[in-house]
Amino acid sequence: MSNSELDPQEITCPPGPPEVDVEVLEPRLVPLGGPRAMTVRRTLPQRSRSLIGAWCFADHYGPDDVRSSGGMAVPGHPHTGLQTVTWLFTGEVDHRDTLGSVQRIRAGEVNLMTSGRGIAHSEYSTSETTTLHGVQLWTALPEAARFADRGFEHYVTEPVQHGPATVRTFVGSFAGSSSPVTTYSPLVGAEITVPAGSEVRFELDPSYEHGVLVDLGPVQVDGFHVEPAALSYHPLGRTTLVLRTGDVAGRVVLLGGTPLDEEIVMWWNFIGRDHEEIVRFRAEWMAQVHAAADADDDAYGPFPEAWGGAVLPAPELPHTRLMPRKRPPV
Repeated sequence: MSNSELDPQEITCPPGPPEVDVEVLEPRLVPLGGPRAMTVRRTLPQRSRSLIGAWCFADHYGPDDVRSSGGMAVPGHPHTGLQTVTWLFTGEVDHRDTLGSVQRIRAGEVNLMTSGRGIAHSEYSTSETTTLHGVQLWTALPEAARFADRGFEHYVTEPVQHGPATVRTFVGSFAGSSSPVTTYSPLVGAEITVPAGSEVRFELDPSYEHGVLVDLGPVQVDGFHVEPAALSYHPLGRTTLVLRTGDVAGRVVLLGGTPLDEEIVMWWNFIGRDHEEIVRFRAEWMAQVHAAADADDDAYGPFPEAWGGAVLPAPELPHTRLMPRKRPPV
């Protein structure tokens, strides 16, 4: 998924987490496209927190009636320095990228795309889809891997029972299940569904910081009331996670990982290490968009013929360099 903001901010993300108790991050609404845009609810990044492990971007959308919104229609757009993780609860999305991958994704399946030095992809909900509901996630690649080869993986998860809860792990290992998709830093991503009127306890890796994004609820997360679309942050050192539901069933997405001890700059769909890199990534993308004579055809890979020239131009860069984000108070 593309960051569809017309004036995206440049974000300098400081390394490492602060030592804080559980905090609840509220989402902000972002339209995904034109006048009939589907609206997404974004909890990462934001001013109070930019990273949870290497997870650096979290959009939650739906359940969305695509007959009125038009669904997901994101033309070809670039990424650098990250992995995209697409996870659906309902509906279908067709993915196509400059590596040559063509994949339809359904609920319970994960698409993971590794940008390496640069990749581009498109995402469209299918004509058969009436309701679209899911999350779009990014992870920042560490320095040693951010110029690795482009990659794409698709994996169909298997549900496992953990007490009354059903768990589908789509990244890493959790609650007795694992996903084989490639990661470049220690990470976990899992969907957890809990019946109404239930309590379930999970063991956590204390070397990870965690986030719990509530999809259906509300859910009591370690005793904190968390409404749908909000995300609770849990710092290092936690060894257990307790989820409790009331009159309605709950569903959450658990995200976690070891802190990314690197400073990164995020702007639009690019992750780099400084302002100059972002400027270069944008210039390379725009050269391909305009098919400039000096365009580096390998910067993002060859555009698929099926796109028919439908690609997103990059927004204009800010005129000033923004200051690094402040860490939340201890």
